[in-house]
Amino acid sequence: MSVKGRVGVGGGEMGSRNAVVSRNLALLLCFGCFSAGILFTNRQVLINAVLLLSSKLDIDNGHLDWCLLLKIWTEPERTNLESKNCNQKLVNFSYVIAIDFLVIVFASIFCHYQKVENHTSINSLGQISNTQYDISALDSKISNIEMKLAAAKAEQQSLLSGDTASGNLKRKYFMVIGINTAFSSRKRRDSLRTTWMPQGEARKKLEKEKGIVVRFVIGHSSTAGGILDKAIEAEEMVHGDFLRLGYLELSAKTKTYFSTAVALWDADFYIKVDDDVHVNLATLGTILAGHRKKRRVYVGCMKSGPVLSKRGVKYYEPEYWKFGEAGNKYFRHATGQLYAISKDLATYISENQHILHKYVNEDVSLGSWFIGLDVEHVDDKRICCGTAPDCEWKAQLGSVCAASFDWKCSGICRSVERMVEVHRTCGEDVNALEHASF
Repeated sequence: MSVKGRVGVGGGEMGSRNAVVSRNLALLLCFGCFSAGILFTNRQVLINAVLLLSSKLDIDNGHLDWCLLLKIWTEPERTNLESKNCNQKLVNFSYVIAIDFLVIVFASIFCHYQKVENHTSINSLGQISNTQYDISALDSKISNIEMKLAAAKAEQQSLLSGDTASGNLKRKYFMVIGINTAFSSRKRRDSLRTTWMPQGEARKKLEKEKGIVVRFVIGHSSTAGGILDKAIEAEEMVHGDFLRLGYLELSAKTKTYFSTAVALWDADFYIKVDDDVHVNLATLGTILAGHRKKRRVYVGCMKSGPVLSKRGVKYYEPEYWKFGEAGNKYFRHATGQLYAISKDLATYISENQHILHKYVNEDVSLGSWFIGLDVEHVDDKRICCGTAPDCEWKAQLGSVCAASFDWKCSGICRSVERMVEVHRTCGEDVNALEHASF
């Protein structure tokens, strides 16, 4: 910080350069005047003034409050110290006035700068708070724009593929299945494409004749247009089976998926499944067809696991205190490997996505959104079968599984290597989907 002065002489400038005096130099000059005053004035006057200032000035970590100095130096109490001694003939009043003048001038200047600095600091804190709010609002706007963009692209693809030949621009579908996947899961996706997920013309036929839409659901990388996004774009060019979203954590991805899916496809049911789970589409469709007339239905393998409050463990719940005493369990909710919700519930999520709370566990979050709503929870154990031999003997008893996975792995253990084997042992009849009527 510096003090700049420009002196005019006869209307002109004194020199081509501004005179610059640093704060330290100004302080030195100020106290130099004190020292000079001691030589020419009554020493006791200045000593008394210094003692008064020392008792009143708050010097914190070497920081002098110039505004307080200005106030004290001009207050009547200090003036009275001098007035009591003004009868002493040795006092040279011209020097006293000069010292007063210098102290007041310098204190006024630095007091002004202190106020500016304090005001700037306060404004900076306010700007940080406003910036955080603006970033949050911007994230919401970006999410909405990406959702609309995805919907527009899908509608364009439908028009180009001839899905609207009948003249109905937005046809009715039975169910939309979103397979949750990641950038690093290319082999998992390929294992599904070679087993239970129809490809090419078979997938288009499934959409047209059965009203079943199947897509891999994935977001965008943190580096837009980076190598990860380009890899997904290349994969999409080959298979055409992606639904791209913008998201952060898994719970946010779930909300965005349902919001985007309900905007893209007018379906009875919207399903989320992980990419390491085996699915029998005909069996899943048969289960959901039995709940088609229900407006608000939540179908899955319902569970109520413990709320884990110990930091560092898998599925740790940071907001464990909201669920009561230690050792309590969660409310009933569908296991996250696969669950289905009706159109009304997907629409509810879409319309309220910005105020729906996200817990650390995605399946808990979804279940919490329906508490307090008139929702029918359907617990169907065919949606959470184990792999062989569990799925085999259930099929022999006439209860074919809709979904199979290993509980200990929260999916099929080593799914890339074992998916073909699980499809062979747990899969439904090869003609089941073709003959199914929903």
